[in-house]
Amino acid sequence: MTETQRRIGFLVCLVTIVLALLDLQIVSAATVPIVRDLDPDHGIEAIPWLVSAYALASAAMLPLYGKLCDVLGPKRVFTGAIATFLLGSALCGAAQSMGQLIAARALQGLGGGGLMSVTMVVIAHLKSPQEKGSDKRGNIGGLVAGGAMAIGPWIGGLLADHANWRWIFYVNLPIGIAVLAASALALKLPGSPVRRPIDYTGAALAAAFSSTLLLVTDWGGKRYPWSSPVVLGLVLAAALTLALFLWRQLRAPEPVLPLSLFAVRELRLGFAVQAILGSAMMCTIYYVLIYLQVARGIASSSAGLYLVPMAVGLTGVGLLSGRLTARGWSARTFTVSGTATTALALLAATTGPHTSLWWIRGELLLTGAGFGQLVGQLILLVQNSAPRHQLGVATTSVRFFQTLGNALGTAAFGTVLARVYAAHGPGGDVGALAARPGGAHHAAGVHAFVEATQVVFWSGAGLMGLAALLALRLPKSAGQNGASAPARQSQPVSA
Repeated sequence: MTETQRRIGFLVCLVTIVLALLDLQIVSAATVPIVRDLDPDHGIEAIPWLVSAYALASAAMLPLYGKLCDVLGPKRVFTGAIATFLLGSALCGAAQSMGQLIAARALQGLGGGGLMSVTMVVIAHLKSPQEKGSDKRGNIGGLVAGGAMAIGPWIGGLLADHANWRWIFYVNLPIGIAVLAASALALKLPGSPVRRPIDYTGAALAAAFSSTLLLVTDWGGKRYPWSSPVVLGLVLAAALTLALFLWRQLRAPEPVLPLSLFAVRELRLGFAVQAILGSAMMCTIYYVLIYLQVARGIASSSAGLYLVPMAVGLTGVGLLSGRLTARGWSARTFTVSGTATTALALLAATTGPHTSLWWIRGELLLTGAGFGQLVGQLILLVQNSAPRHQLGVATTSVRFFQTLGNALGTAAFGTVLARVYAAHGPGGDVGALAARPGGAHHAAGVHAFVEATQVVFWSGAGLMGLAALLALRLPKSAGQNGASAPARQSQPVSA
């Protein structure tokens, strides 16, 4: 491709990333208007499925997307993912019942699973030979990602309040059509010279495992007790499908997630750090918002604005990372520094009932700076360490492990919060705390809640400390200058 085509292609990828991040953020702001319009009597009961349907479908497709990129070429898969996402968006906007909307959200999620993961594969192919191993283009990507995180809830609330909730989905259509047209003209990516079989059985098992795991973390302790037959049955199903998936990957001629990738130290450690990062991000975003609303009495619409400092930290690091790279910082250096910074930020987090809100903003700024050193660099580390013919599956695996980390982190931190609150609280659960009137009973509940939240953040700091130790085990040359993994893959590595 010419340099102009590369720039157009990269702009297409940035817009696609915005589509993916906005769709994750803006729907939550419109749940009340959706219920009021489609099913005012029973729609509130279906709201969890409105979110879960997209997440389940998106996670289920991630392993298959990577293999399809390696077999069919990234451009075809990229185009197919966007087209599926747009079809789902159109059907969401036209839905006449909650059932139709949930089904359309699932279809949208099938395409949405590729918006972030396949886009990263495309960006890797767009880099010129001189840019291999560089995060020059990733700087702008981090900037856009941080901005989308900050404005997503605001856009959702704006459309819900001043337009119709259907425009939350319809707004994707003109943007997505422009992306499809530009990619058809500008993207000239290599296809696979040899057609290879696709392990659809393995992909189905991976989808079944990730879906059941997400249901366990979504339902356990909330909709059903952890000891209920439903949750225990889902846990058993997740364990069984995982065992079958691993067995299939050992025997399939073209596995959807080759276990040989885990023989490469950089990939093995990179996947582990990405999963921990997913848990920590969920810990920070989700529980900070709950703390602000429950303990400080801040409205949900205003609480979302407290994520702006974290987005500023993300974008600030995105602007500085290019200069740091020029001074010799490698993907390993960013990974070590990022995990340590995030661990320090979570360890220093103070969530008392009278903690200065400016201190909270400062903590989020520091946390964003830590996340900003990890989000793009972990992908760069994996892409530079993966065998070239497995670039697609290695890149989408990063997103897959982050999704699993999000799910497991939600369940683990939710359990910690509930247990600590039950041990020190006045009775009842955390969900009922916000609805209680003022008084001593409510004050005791808030005190127990802030103690529980503090333990959650300390637990997150411990996890990020573990991630820092894993990052220190990365080879010092990890992620530099696109060092080829196949040579390292054949060498024995320590556990």
